[in-house]
Amino acid sequence: MLDLLPDLCDEHGDALQVAEPLFQHFGANAIFYGEAVTLSCFEDNSLVRDLVARPGHGRVMVIDGGGSVRRALLGDQLAIKAVDSGWAGFIIHGAVRDVATLNTLALGVKALAACPVKTEKRGMGTEGAVLHFAGVTISPGDFVYADLNGVVVSASRLI
Repeated sequence: MLDLLPDLCDEHGDALQVAEPLFQHFGANAIFYGEAVTLSCFEDNSLVRDLVARPGHGRVMVIDGGGSVRRALLGDQLAIKAVDSGWAGFIIHGAVRDVATLNTLALGVKALAACPVKTEKRGMGTEGAVLHFAGVTISPGDFVYADLNGVVVSASRLI
């Protein structure tokens, strides 16, 4: 199956929130989905580093970086740790870097843009926040689905 989201939208229509088409695709997995683990952080990926070290269990880390594309919240080193820990992917309302390497990893990544600048490590951010960006609201435990068509959010597991 190359196009998951059109089928989900046809089958579940009004039960889905469809994110505005703001995101670029990175990572080798064009289709990814899972339970959302939410994180809010601005230009500081300290908590991302902490979370990728935990077992991912096929979940998707959803990060609200405030839409900033001045510093990358995910790069190759953290992405490799995420693969090793079993994360399915990332949806990032912010930037990534090391995109050539990201594109080789068995991971799905949606982000606004690429930026070569790393973040500062100040230990700032909030895990488990309810996030609002791209016209959707994502709560911890929601399910997110992504493919080359975009991103959708469901309150329940569809697959």
